[in-house]
Amino acid sequence: MLTRLTTLSRRTKQLILLWLDILLVPASLLVSMAVSSSTIPFLQEIRAELPAMILLSIAAGFISVSLGLPRVQLKSYELSALGRSAALGGMLAGMLAMMVLLGQSNVEAGTPVILALIYSVFSATSRLVLLQILLALYRKNVDETRVLIYGAGKTGIQLAMALKSTEDVRLLGFLDDNSVLHGMTVAGQTVYPAQRIEALIQSQNVDKVLLAMPSLSQPRQAQIARRVAKMKVEVQTLPSFAQLIGQEEIVDKLAPVLPNQVLGRKHLKDALDGGCTAYRGRSVMITGAGGSIGSEICRQILSCKPERLVLLELTEFALFSIDRELRALAEDTGTEIVPILGSVTDARLVDATIRAQGVQVILHAAAYKHVPMVEKNPLAGISNNVFGTQIVAMAALENKIERFVLVSTDKAVRPLGVMGATKRMAELIVGDCARRSKDTVFAMVRFGNVLGSSGSVVPIFYDQVSRGGPVTVTDPEVTRYFMTIQEACRLVLWAGTLSEGGEIFVLDMGKPVKIVDLARQVIEAAGYSVQDKDNPDGDIEVITTGLREGEKLHEELTVSPRLSQTAHPKLSCAREELLTEFEIIRALQALRGAVEVGEADAAVGEMMHWLKRDLDNNLRLAESLAQR
Repeated sequence: MLTRLTTLSRRTKQLILLWLDILLVPASLLVSMAVSSSTIPFLQEIRAELPAMILLSIAAGFISVSLGLPRVQLKSYELSALGRSAALGGMLAGMLAMMVLLGQSNVEAGTPVILALIYSVFSATSRLVLLQILLALYRKNVDETRVLIYGAGKTGIQLAMALKSTEDVRLLGFLDDNSVLHGMTVAGQTVYPAQRIEALIQSQNVDKVLLAMPSLSQPRQAQIARRVAKMKVEVQTLPSFAQLIGQEEIVDKLAPVLPNQVLGRKHLKDALDGGCTAYRGRSVMITGAGGSIGSEICRQILSCKPERLVLLELTEFALFSIDRELRALAEDTGTEIVPILGSVTDARLVDATIRAQGVQVILHAAAYKHVPMVEKNPLAGISNNVFGTQIVAMAALENKIERFVLVSTDKAVRPLGVMGATKRMAELIVGDCARRSKDTVFAMVRFGNVLGSSGSVVPIFYDQVSRGGPVTVTDPEVTRYFMTIQEACRLVLWAGTLSEGGEIFVLDMGKPVKIVDLARQVIEAAGYSVQDKDNPDGDIEVITTGLREGEKLHEELTVSPRLSQTAHPKLSCAREELLTEFEIIRALQALRGAVEVGEADAAVGEMMHWLKRDLDNNLRLAESLAQR
């Protein structure tokens, strides 16, 4: 019977609240009479006051409607609504006082004042009781999410107040680093020391931890998020306090730290655990260590306990940031952190670093990767992605290091643009080194689009949504493979461990995702509706801008449809045809000549000429394999 309350229409609920305001009048009047006379009213006294009760009840109904009290939702009943209830009680008290003066009522002189107080208390209390009953009924019918709020400051309190009226969320308390707050009760919840988080998660069966510390630095928030995520609990964050006072509800501002829901498949981070054999106790160099991919590789490789981690990075601030973060993370591992400021195109620096630091493994993540930027600056892209790779790979070959892993991209398959072409040239260089090497194991990994990396599409969509739209996609049919930054970096680590030389490793990423569907998902996840022909009154529109130069509708992981299974069930590898050693030398000589004289069109044309020959070779191989 009670569960039917949750399905009542809004109009029915308003009628119930109106009748509540009316029926509280006789109850309040009887209690007021008892308080003022200090005795329970006799039956004849109640009968004598019956006309006053009826008149006041009718008046309460009209006044309640005029004040809008029935329209105030129970979960929104707060100070302003309490003032309306007090105003209603005051008006009823005034009417009763007038009746006493006119001889229409025989109640004690102080009864009207008591009536005003009693009615206000009864009105507020009855609504709070009804709210708790409704919340209990809602929670009985839905799966409850048990949450802790990390941060008991102003933002955390605002969030806690918002969650109180959320039917499917149960707030279990606060966590905070400030020892002054420990043990205190804030917004009705206990504040626990942050050190107890693991015990609380286990004992309270916590589902989510909500980070409500926007004033904290991003690296510190990231450290807390990683720490909590390791406990198999979902982490969400409030990006800024300013969003708490925006137009949307507070709870709608929560954004997942890791955008795993856009993958369209199960996240493989746990399935990719391990792969440390090639790095434990080694001196490992990561190029591009300050970038989004390079920095995450650094963090993950620390769990493998290398002897030394050499960070080669061109951007000073990026190197400063990752060096400072890793030194804090490496305190318990004994790993030496060595920051090297410089470019992979500096052959002298690369060679000297490898020799001085005794580098045994190189993970080459340094590259210009943004398609529009490389398209507009082809000479820079060729210098960094092609010749930078050649310098690092040749240094690895000459110094006879143990392993070299190139971070590549699915855009290297049948490349249409400069960025993809430079990455395929880098693959050809590494493949040629693998073919010639007797001491160094060379391998490559191909990523899909990495969620969470700098410039990736999801943050761009979120930024467009935060500015009110529109959200832009290049073509409604564009699809892409997606992987999280954790999956991508684990793929690199496994490639270095499993490689025997010359393989191109790819991750089982399921089916490609339509970018337009992803855009709609981001809009809806932010609490908005999509504006389209079926919903012209929607909040945010998705518009198409046309394919950019060098961009494809659909990406591929390999030219050949056949992939070889590796020792890891989620990793496959391809062996593709390479240009001959002589062809690669000719191609690089021609490219270098064009770059040195600043002939961008000639350099791109030369690169595409040799890559067409490379593609023809691999298409013939694919046809041959298909006929077997």
